[in-house]
Amino acid sequence: MVLGVALVLANLPFLNERLLAVLPWRTTIKPLAVRLGELVLCYLAAGLVGRLFEARQGMVATQGWEFYAVTAAFFLVLAFPGFIWRYLLKRKGY
Repeated sequence: MVLGVALVLANLPFLNERLLAVLPWRTTIKPLAVRLGELVLCYLAAGLVGRLFEARQGMVATQGWEFYAVTAAFFLVLAFPGFIWRYLLKRKGY
């Protein structure tokens, strides 16, 4: 369940032109810096969902920096299909 949420949240910034998938963006295309900022916010949201699931199961374990480094790298791997779709695939009209 948490991996599915992380997969959706990791690709969300690349699959739409709205800010956080809710607010309309003022230009037709969002810049990459905004998408990366959204990616950080989505990483934090996915971490919060995972922490809520862990707290519901029992005691929440403390994590060191290594845990966050690995999960951030894994989140970037999950975001790779959306990045490829947005920036590397050639589509008509772009």
